[in-house]
Amino acid sequence: MFRVLTASLLSCVALSCVALAGCAVGPNYLAPRPPQAAAGAFVSAAPDVTSEAALPDQWWRLYQDPVLDRLVLQALSENKDLKVAAANLAYEQALVGEARAGLFPSTTLSAGTTYGRTSTGALVSELTNTPNTASVFSNAGFTASYEVDLFGRIRRTIEAAHASAQASQAAEDAVRVAVAAQTAAAYANVCTYGEAVNVAKHNIAVVQQAYDLTATARNAGSASDLDTTRQAVLLDQAKAVLPTVEGQKRSALFELAALIGKTPAEIPHEAEACVTPPQVAQALPVGDGAALLRRRPDVREAERNLAAAVARIGVSTADLYPTVSLGGQVAGAGVTPAQLTSVSGLSFGVGPLVNWNFPNILVARAHVRESNAQASSALASFDSAVLQALKETKQALTAYAAELQHNAATRAARDDANKSFALAKTLYQAGASSFLDLLTAEQTEVAADQALATSDQQLAADQIAVFQALGGGWETAPAVSAPAIPKG
Repeated sequence: MFRVLTASLLSCVALSCVALAGCAVGPNYLAPRPPQAAAGAFVSAAPDVTSEAALPDQWWRLYQDPVLDRLVLQALSENKDLKVAAANLAYEQALVGEARAGLFPSTTLSAGTTYGRTSTGALVSELTNTPNTASVFSNAGFTASYEVDLFGRIRRTIEAAHASAQASQAAEDAVRVAVAAQTAAAYANVCTYGEAVNVAKHNIAVVQQAYDLTATARNAGSASDLDTTRQAVLLDQAKAVLPTVEGQKRSALFELAALIGKTPAEIPHEAEACVTPPQVAQALPVGDGAALLRRRPDVREAERNLAAAVARIGVSTADLYPTVSLGGQVAGAGVTPAQLTSVSGLSFGVGPLVNWNFPNILVARAHVRESNAQASSALASFDSAVLQALKETKQALTAYAAELQHNAATRAARDDANKSFALAKTLYQAGASSFLDLLTAEQTEVAADQALATSDQQLAADQIAVFQALGGGWETAPAVSAPAIPKG
């Protein structure tokens, strides 16, 4: 009989909640629309620099560098910041499950046995003139309660939790974008510092040639000790550059190791051999503003945070109304276990419970105002994220286009400096030019080599910054799991 009454109680609660379900208070969410002017082509894009072709999901493959491909995919699987983001997402998804639990009844099952005298037993003893002896009492009970979501508090809570989980998913995608770009940038730094090492070695060789020429001329009496000393100073300065750039290359390798989830002792040796900065030879596929805003995870995160904030207005508004719960209980008590399910020892009850915090209605109204203010802030954050995405992309495109022109001019200057030094060296050997001419040409070539290496590094960084601003790289990235807690 106890089991039958329990099942009947649950059925009664379930049917009542369906019958009494009402509407959800608070505003229904409507996604904001970005500015119409943001949907077109990028105003800073140059035809010979970019194209309106769609950005590929794995943009790093445009470099056609197998080493870079492997490093980025490894980082997208093993990066520790990504694992933190995965754990945050798992937490938000668990909160969705917690919110959905409000749709179901809460139940309590209790049982116990006590030894002693009861007040009821004392009354019976007095009325019947029988001794009130101590006895063993057994009791068991089952209670169930269900909040009827008349005003949508539970539904709005689920809506807010679901939107927050989607925002957390977008945040994880934003980390993927950053990790892919940072890995590509670290690899590019390794390559550019490798180039800088070769440039430093080349400059040492150039200054060494000039020093040898000057020493020969001094021995022949056509150059002074001052000329030789000047060359010795330049040679020492050129040699001093080499250990600095070698150290910078090692630091870039350590950075790359951390990004792919490795310790400094496990640096990716396959990247050490790179001495040419990666470059995409074609015009960069950047799409348009509408595709950018759909792709950028931070814009999606801001929009989902806005949806969650609007849903919380409904949660706060529902607190202005009474809370209606359906509840029931089945209990049994007796001196013997057999009496627990007997008619004489069995009790039950079903009924609604209305709870309304009327004396604290001002607090509830304050919560509504707070929720509205938070939603307003979330809307402003969304607008800011849209403008930030457009600004960052157009700034990155402008910087990249400018550096392309600067790099081309710097390369031409380096080529001219090489020709000038070769000519000055020939004329000095023939006695047709002065030592000062040779010294000037030598210094110009060294400076031009270093300027080009610096420009190559900046060009690679600016190109990767464009891809990062475009917000791609997360679409086909592998799933990352939160790390498991070790158990003793």
